[in-house]
Amino acid sequence: MTENKRGNRRVIIGTVVSDKMDKSRVIKVERSVKHPFYKKYIKRTKKFMVHDENNESHIGDVLKVTEVRPLSRRKRWRLSEIIERAK
Repeated sequence: MTENKRGNRRVIIGTVVSDKMDKSRVIKVERSVKHPFYKKYIKRTKKFMVHDENNESHIGDVLKVTEVRPLSRRKRWRLSEIIERAK
């Protein structure tokens, strides 16, 4: 795989929330964080801009994205694969 040859690049999995731009997608990544006092798990979300060269993904798709060099002001991730298509 190219991930091993190019060093320690981060890989994240997220859901597409916007596909209105050309060759760009916005994905939402959810993680669970334990509250320091109440000890309950809370959902935290973060949005990332992803480069999708062939406009393959659409809203609701689950994507695997890889960290790359800055492609624009906000884009630092590239689409690796589409894990699951939206229903």
